[in-house]
Amino acid sequence: MESMRMLFVMAASTAFALCGCGPSAQPPSQTAKPRIALIMKSLANEFFLTMEKGARMHQAAHADRYELLANGIKDELDVGRQTQLVEQMIAQRVDAIVIAPADSKALIAACKKALDAGIVVVNIDNKFDDGVLADKGIKIPFVGPDNRKGARMVGEYTAKRLQPGDSVAIVEGVPTAFNAIQRKLGFEEAMAAAGMKIVASQSAGWEMETANRAVSAMIMEHPELKAILCANDSMALGAVAALKAANKADSVIVAGFDNISAVHDLVRQGKVVATADQHADQLAVFGIEYALEMLARKGAPADRETPVDLITAETLHP
Repeated sequence: MESMRMLFVMAASTAFALCGCGPSAQPPSQTAKPRIALIMKSLANEFFLTMEKGARMHQAAHADRYELLANGIKDELDVGRQTQLVEQMIAQRVDAIVIAPADSKALIAACKKALDAGIVVVNIDNKFDDGVLADKGIKIPFVGPDNRKGARMVGEYTAKRLQPGDSVAIVEGVPTAFNAIQRKLGFEEAMAAAGMKIVASQSAGWEMETANRAVSAMIMEHPELKAILCANDSMALGAVAALKAANKADSVIVAGFDNISAVHDLVRQGKVVATADQHADQLAVFGIEYALEMLARKGAPADRETPVDLITAETLHP
């Protein structure tokens, strides 16, 4: 009887191994739902909170397709903390990382480690530097809008409210960020085409309070300013506050970028004449869907452009 029981155990073990059902027969990623890590920038910024909310809603609606691990940094400039988050996700052996990098160059080394570990990486929001990617010998697809086109649309609409030769200023994002560079170029193109004079251009690091201080100094140095073009809506809010404090809210117009809800009343009032909607609630979803595609088909990565739309008082929904 004992020998028969031993034979049964051996046969069952052999069959279990042959069918590949054992917990160690395959890596976890081949037997479970893919785990996708979303790594964002400042969670103090409404834009990224909207991005996170959109991603969580998408995962809840597609819970059978993947698991989501969402992370972000408190300070939009904290490249070190974002690098740590990438390394933590590598250690947790996620299947894919969808990242909105705080810097276009500094995060590439950490993402290369992820690729070397067999993890799919998708870049959203702020595009990685093509030259650094080439130097590292890697390709990471960018899924996101044409920031230069969006800024040019905002600038062209703003210019229609000005006279040729008017003085304008630009409040830039982080100078090393690709999206900040592209938005500045878009504003400059629109102003040059309309014959405006750019008398000041300064970074406020995407931050409201920094923009408030920068614009306060600009309007002291250039009292003739007619418009201020801001590379995101948080900085536009800072600009509006500075103009209000200087009693110039009715004589200088402001434009932004991102279409966060905090500027909607100002857009309706004409204090912010235009902004650009890059669909924050869908931006991470676009990246997650692309990551799922890459996990399924294992093809060569390619960039994918997503929508960006002009938002004004006429187009803003009530």
